[in-house]
Amino acid sequence: MNGKKLLALSLAGVMSLGLLAGCGGGGNATTPAPGDTTAPGDTSAPSAGFNMSVCIASEPQTIDPALNSAVDGAIMTQHVFEGLMKWSDSGEAVEGAQGANLAELVPGQAETYDKVVNDDGTVTYTFHLRDGIKWSDGQPVTAGDFVYAWQRLATPATAADYCYMIDMVKGYDLVNTGTPTGQFETKVNADTGEEEQVEIMDHADPTTLGVSAPDDKTFVVELTYDCPYFLEVCAFPATLPVREDIVSANPDGWTHDVSTYIGNGAYKMTDWQHNARIVMEKNTEYYGYSADKGPDTLTFMLMDDANAMLSAFNSGELDFTEDVPVDEIPTLLNDGKLNIVPYIGTYYVCYNVTAAPFDDWRVRKAFTLAIDSQYIVDNVTQTGQVPATGFVPSGVGDVTGDPDFRAVGGDYWTAPTTSEQYEKNCEEARQLLADAGYPNGEGFPTVTYLYNTSDNHKAIGEALQSQWQTALGVTVKLENQDWSVFLETRKQGQYQIARNGWIADYNDPISFLDMWVTGGGNNDAQYSNADYDAAIAEAKASSDPQVRMDAMHRAEDIIMDQDWALGPIYFYTQKYMINSDISGMYYTPLGYFFFDGCTKG
Repeated sequence: MNGKKLLALSLAGVMSLGLLAGCGGGGNATTPAPGDTTAPGDTSAPSAGFNMSVCIASEPQTIDPALNSAVDGAIMTQHVFEGLMKWSDSGEAVEGAQGANLAELVPGQAETYDKVVNDDGTVTYTFHLRDGIKWSDGQPVTAGDFVYAWQRLATPATAADYCYMIDMVKGYDLVNTGTPTGQFETKVNADTGEEEQVEIMDHADPTTLGVSAPDDKTFVVELTYDCPYFLEVCAFPATLPVREDIVSANPDGWTHDVSTYIGNGAYKMTDWQHNARIVMEKNTEYYGYSADKGPDTLTFMLMDDANAMLSAFNSGELDFTEDVPVDEIPTLLNDGKLNIVPYIGTYYVCYNVTAAPFDDWRVRKAFTLAIDSQYIVDNVTQTGQVPATGFVPSGVGDVTGDPDFRAVGGDYWTAPTTSEQYEKNCEEARQLLADAGYPNGEGFPTVTYLYNTSDNHKAIGEALQSQWQTALGVTVKLENQDWSVFLETRKQGQYQIARNGWIADYNDPISFLDMWVTGGGNNDAQYSNADYDAAIAEAKASSDPQVRMDAMHRAEDIIMDQDWALGPIYFYTQKYMINSDISGMYYTPLGYFFFDGCTKG
């Protein structure tokens, strides 16, 4: 790989790749990051055939399609399950990258679909399932399996962070949000510890959701409006089908037992050694099964030590890794071993806006302005990231696609591309902190920055700590947690400042913005603003591109220019290393790597 060429990728190039893949990177799921430290160990792969070993993260928090909210879990689940639509190899190589093609959206379990725009503005999709599709245990996949999975996703009891992915489906609000009853009950606020009166909501039965199965091969979805990214939702991990008989028999443990982790995708799980590895082998019941296509076994090594990953890759124990030690990046780039590809997402810090001192917008803005993002991308990450000046990254379309949403929305502050500009930002930050009652940082409490275990996140945390302490005169402590623990801590709001990252779920700004509505499953900042909620609701209620984009720009103005609830640092790129003998991997700037088409030699 020509590292210098890839580092010079233009934003226009990133945008065009994102549009070709039909996505943008959210999120979100959350960006993958390592968890528990383990040595490479024995992959337990058979000696015969093509056995591929990869590392994308440490122990996943969950591999339940409905409950997962991380990119690492999304990659794993999409090898075991397949949705109505799926990502497939386009055959077009990612320019300048080794062993990777672009992904494209194609029909998956549904061979064809029909779309009807009704007179009242609602839309009906009818998906016609393929003949002969089966679960890995040989049972047929039916439209009823999709009905169950989508109803389960919408049901509040499931507590799926990504339930809102199908909020365009008729009846979703009645099932998930519920109808006010006028009756109240006393509950303890998890953030304040104080009792408060909460209105009791009447939730409709899951069958109210606008999904149905007229027969085993027909799945019908009714939408409240013509959602422009709906087909991408149909490929999203949260909408993958699951079996009711399996899930209901063991709701909390079905994913941990290889005998009950039954999927309908190209691979099936055969072993899970926690904090060590997950092993998959080809699913011979899959309609696209071929003895000559893809690895015979696919082993996901669960590691968080970047030095161990690099050592395992160099020794041949790993065929693919996403992470490498920070201090090795320049050498690996110069040697052409490290690949850099587009990744539509934002690396940022989120503030717990419900607790002092970050319940004051002036404090949040001060901390954001005191971040020297140019130093971080030049000296820490070193792989072509761009300093962020907003939350929605470059490469996400606006009304016409070009200019993109970021270009239309503009900058909320000036990136510190020079030392002089950084000092100007810091001067404003110090004044804001003084206005909040902390002149020169006096009286400001010691605060803690939380990140998940990773050399890269640690190095960024140390840079932030130094910048905040030097520029603002405050004291910042660092704390790290293993990946799965960190996700839960952040979700529950048990932090002051936390590392965060969001990769688009599809190529639309709403993928970065609807997560911050009051009570949203991925709203780790605990943010709440009625005007923001109204802007998002307006964007989601219209299929008019201009109306939608105007509402979303207004929403970003509220959360960034008014409330400063988030501290964007940079817009992502994705790095990886792959065995030079392997080809056929494909990738989408959503952050998903697919290995089912890989060949060796």
